[in-house]
Amino acid sequence: MRVALAKISTEKKGNSMPPNFRDRLRKRDLLIGVILTLPAPELAEICVDAGFDWLFLDMEHGQLDLKDVQRMCQAVGHRCPCLVRIPANEEAWIKRTLDIGVSGLIVPQVKTAEETARAVGQGKYPPEGQRSVGITRAHRYGTQFQEYVNTANQETAIVIQVEHIDSVRNVERILEVPGCDAIFIGPYDLSASLGKTGQIDDPKVQQAIARVKSACAVKSFPAGIFVRDFKKARSAAEEGYSLLAVGMDITLFSAAARQVVDSFG
Repeated sequence: MRVALAKISTEKKGNSMPPNFRDRLRKRDLLIGVILTLPAPELAEICVDAGFDWLFLDMEHGQLDLKDVQRMCQAVGHRCPCLVRIPANEEAWIKRTLDIGVSGLIVPQVKTAEETARAVGQGKYPPEGQRSVGITRAHRYGTQFQEYVNTANQETAIVIQVEHIDSVRNVERILEVPGCDAIFIGPYDLSASLGKTGQIDDPKVQQAIARVKSACAVKSFPAGIFVRDFKKARSAAEEGYSLLAVGMDITLFSAAARQVVDSFG
């Protein structure tokens, strides 16, 4: 299952179409991504050129709106899959974001199997779901309409974010929902729900994370998590996590800037 953590950037294939992201996700290929919060297509291009396997475009906490997401996807093209964390588990956000033509969604603050089923249903065209049909960028503005609707249900990833203690308590049922492609653990919100805001290494937080990881392992289900740096990413990969978001644009830039200043201290 696991792919060795090696030199990420050396394995890219130029501008060729990447393998179907949902297939790779469900096979539990090791996928290294980064969170982008700033509305800068140039940053997306830089991250693709660096060799990331996927980009996490954050509309929940980042400064991105739908236009920003579209511009960043246009900058990336077919070179790298983009998953978008929508602001809320709501039909309007789900359909409008998918209509941009992204590879999938990360749905935040999902606490129950029922909420999971609603997210999946709103992200799938009939008969598998209730996604509404419109002429958008995803269909190449109508020129590839039938091709897109014929394959969207099979190729669009729906990732459910487990980031609350209620989600942890319901994780076994969440994993049973058809069409849920992966679980992504949000350790910071999870820590807050336990009254341990920001205390990721607190035993109670780690126990909750371990329960989610164990539930996924029992079912050979793809599990992802946010980690702050590449060292922690290596540890997470060794533990069996396959969908990793390693740092974010603002923290990576902040650390690099501080390093420059400190070098003259």
